Amino acid sequence: MTETTRAGFVALIGEPNAGKSTLLNQMVGAKVSIVTHKVQTTRARIRGVCMAGQSQIVFVDTPGIFRPRRRLDRAMVTAAWGGAADADIVVLLIEAHRGLTDGVMAILEALKSREGTQPVALAINKIDKVKAERLLELAEKANAEFPFVRTFMISAEKGYGVDDLRGWLAEEVPVGPWYYPEDQIADLPMRMIAAEVTREKLTLRLHEELPYQLTVETENWEERPDGSARIDQVIYVSRDGHKGIVLGKGGETIKGISTAARHDLADFMGRPVHLFLQVKVRENWQDEAERYSEMGLDFKDGN
Repeated sequence: MTETTRAGFVALIGEPNAGKSTLLNQMVGAKVSIVTHKVQTTRARIRGVCMAGQSQIVFVDTPGIFRPRRRLDRAMVTAAWGGAADADIVVLLIEAHRGLTDGVMAILEALKSREGTQPVALAINKIDKVKAERLLELAEKANAEFPFVRTFMISAEKGYGVDDLRGWLAEEVPVGPWYYPEDQIADLPMRMIAAEVTREKLTLRLHEELPYQLTVETENWEERPDGSARIDQVIYVSRDGHKGIVLGKGGETIKGISTAARHDLADFMGRPVHLFLQVKVRENWQDEAERYSEMGLDFKDGN
């Protein structure tokens, strides 16, 4: 008799810089797959797929949650909660040394209004930065604020406790067929991954202004003798006016996007990255049908 397969979507939520990307990389390990198309059952982009025994854990990408001050902030936070709403399980990541910050308390308040919709686990990250007594105190306080189904003590960077969390998620995702054939969970070419990371940062930064009006291509990839990589990318936009939006005043927007993408790529690859971005106008790229599926875009979402 064959073992029952399980598959489900898991949303990692938390404040910006709580360690979600680091945890994800630890979770998926060599099986990482940045999937660029959307799955019909979730509005969030798929970030990584992890195989654990007969279970397939599909991580959905959620931006960091913070107290919104501007319309753009509100849109980003809405997107994060949208990803969480579509997941089977939610894992809230908080930093041990920062504890229950105002931002975490705001997330807990929001979780209370959604209580009962799906199981929520707590992962206290960066446990190597504080003493054991303080960890236990933080866990008690957090569980007094919200009834988490489980609490995990982890260090995403060093890998402590990650196996326990992965094992629990593997048991908790629903019984059912896998969403992706196992042989398709191979690494995408790094050029595509690098382009997707930059595109993600553009979408988050520009959001409603240009979400589906641009595409990113990795033009050149150079491995340097010191172990770092030089990556040259072109951001194609369809109109001259869009170029100015992407660049921003004095080039500020493109610098911020480049920095965010470079940090993510360096984390992902585990080595220094030198990222160089150019913006070019390419009027007809939106008529190239193959780009839609390549980037996972549904233009109806842009209406």
